[in-house]
Amino acid sequence: MSLTPPPFDPELAAALEMLLARVPSTFDAARIRELRAGMGAATPSDELLSCEGFFEVGDRSVPGPDGGPDVSLLVCRPRTAAGPRPVFYFAHGGGMVIGNNRVGVEVVLDWARRLDAVVVSVEYRLAPEDPHPAPVEDVYAGLVWTAEHAVEIGGDPERIVVAGTSAGGGLTAAAALLARDRKGPQAIGQVLMCPMLDDRNDTPSAVQMAGQGVWDRAANEQGWSALLGDLRGTADVPAYAAPARAEDLSGLPPAFLDVGSAETFRDEVVAYASGIWQAGGTAELHVWPGGFHGFDTLMPQAALSQAASTARLTWLRRLLGE
Repeated sequence: MSLTPPPFDPELAAALEMLLARVPSTFDAARIRELRAGMGAATPSDELLSCEGFFEVGDRSVPGPDGGPDVSLLVCRPRTAAGPRPVFYFAHGGGMVIGNNRVGVEVVLDWARRLDAVVVSVEYRLAPEDPHPAPVEDVYAGLVWTAEHAVEIGGDPERIVVAGTSAGGGLTAAAALLARDRKGPQAIGQVLMCPMLDDRNDTPSAVQMAGQGVWDRAANEQGWSALLGDLRGTADVPAYAAPARAEDLSGLPPAFLDVGSAETFRDEVVAYASGIWQAGGTAELHVWPGGFHGFDTLMPQAALSQAASTARLTWLRRLLGE
């Protein structure tokens, strides 16, 4: 098996070196605080998130999981929406160790502006201070509140779409498994953008992309170790921590999954989509040629990024019948 990494898209490659100056391929535990501070400084304001007044922006503190603290939700609802609207429930990225509920939400706000939908973005506890199951239980608790209070925030409880990016994509997949198994809120769809699914970190793409691009194999090991500690890579990791461990992917909402061909998560995402199909489920999978991890948010104007954005929006329109 060749371990030569696939090439980056030429347009993306031209800017990658500059991007890596602020988004490193890897990190170690000592850098987590620095990365958190840098992300915190870039957190968008209410004014920016309002998209020139289209959304009413607010924060809600809602009950967390049993024995846990309350969960903070960012709620953005269209000011002019007529009747209950679809709800996009979003979990941010950040490798399980950084981020907040305003990080990366601009992507989902763009969907919501085009489809006149409500956005709820969840802030989950971060590892290593709060390892598994804290993050996924927070995401699930926020989903339960959103389903129960959808009408209150202008949403339709029968049209909730769960979505997440990177670590948030993995947590979204895990929350969908929890909802199925606990007979909780049933989303009508799940959007898993470059999701972080497999703690074993041993796929061909993980090996190929070591030291390459954004979020390489070493960074991935740090993120999973922060979440799972010594459990990482063992046979005892539950599917609610690492959805790639799930033996049964039946009964899940229709899924949209996408990933770059030149990133660590490529093969685990392809395998997860295959697992959904093999279980009789519905999934649409896109592997973007030459895309590195998070290329569409880091370089939104690139042609490949525009194609990815269009594909997601097309799928959501079809799902919602909008």
